[in-house]
Amino acid sequence: MKITVMGLGYIGLPTAITLAEAGNEVCGFDVNEKTIETLQGGHIHIVEPGLQQAFEKAVAHGHLHFSSELSRSDVFYIAVPTPFYQDETGTHKADLKYVESAGRMAGKVLEAPNLVILESTVPPHTTEMLARVLSEESGIPMDEIHVAHCPERVIPGNMMYELKNNDRIVGARTPEAAEMAAAIYEKVLEKGVVHKTDDLTAEMCKLTENTFRDVNIAYANELSVICDKMGIDVFELIKLANCHPRVNILTPGVGVGGHCIAVDPWFIYEQFPAEAKVILAARERNENKPHFVAGKIVSELGRVTDTVGVLGLSYKPDVDDMRESPSIELCHILQGKGVNVIACEPFADAAEVQGIPNVSFDEILSKADYLVITLGHTLFKDNKELIKSKPYYDCVGLLE
Repeated sequence: MKITVMGLGYIGLPTAITLAEAGNEVCGFDVNEKTIETLQGGHIHIVEPGLQQAFEKAVAHGHLHFSSELSRSDVFYIAVPTPFYQDETGTHKADLKYVESAGRMAGKVLEAPNLVILESTVPPHTTEMLARVLSEESGIPMDEIHVAHCPERVIPGNMMYELKNNDRIVGARTPEAAEMAAAIYEKVLEKGVVHKTDDLTAEMCKLTENTFRDVNIAYANELSVICDKMGIDVFELIKLANCHPRVNILTPGVGVGGHCIAVDPWFIYEQFPAEAKVILAARERNENKPHFVAGKIVSELGRVTDTVGVLGLSYKPDVDDMRESPSIELCHILQGKGVNVIACEPFADAAEVQGIPNVSFDEILSKADYLVITLGHTLFKDNKELIKSKPYYDCVGLLE
């Protein structure tokens, strides 16, 4: 079976490698020529434990290759970004241009028995839109197009395990598509189970999972704001509350980032603004947290000319993914208040990240008058005593 994976980012590349490991002939396709050149040169372009080794093995076995030209295939995976934008009224809306573009490209080479699997996280009814686009480009009647939505369920830092062991949802528009997609995942999975449903339920399932997490994080972040007003250590409070056998409060932070939790709840709210009251409140709480933290930092600075060093710019510990990072948002807010900000992001090679100077850990210790801990990178965990030597604000309880 020949499988083409369209989009070789944080989801597409590990997916392509995993499919190749299962014995499929896999072609990785991307419109970014630099990405293709890097992969053809024997190197991956993202940070993920074990991914380079798995990549080299799949390529050596002849099951995996890469191209910037799309050709015919038995199966097309679409794993492209689905960001959001704000319209003229300030409403958050899903930007589906990458999904539509990928669909139109696939449609030009699609043949009747082929299967298209959409892995990108999308709002309800997007799979139906994709089927329509594929039909328009291929000339195949829409009710004969085999399309399935199989949302990814992995977390950066543990992808190679979770791709093979997490349960998968297969939401299909036709019974044939459901069986075809399920057969592919069943060949890949080691412990996980395939659950078949319709495409609309599958779309909503992924949004529901990430919105659940967003609401729970919002509760922790709201507790941190309330505890600040009461003079209570929120991390001690949560530790004590979690002694209850049916309570498991999450750890607060500087906000919520990443391409999933910070984005997906808006896909529900966009279509159901009158009903999604809790979802909206959670999003607003989490989006406001960087502003709250910035206010606390400015109030504690000895001088406005003090240099603030932010420890961590990615959206979660020990990854290089900067998408929707609340740490970056915090830096920009501080810069807007006239604060001199530098950062240490060990997973970014650039000397500057979105207008923020990025320095080494030793340099930030020497130059910063005040430290802000936004992430629990292993580098920071291993150097707690050095961090404590400076005035600091701990957003994540690293030094507790």
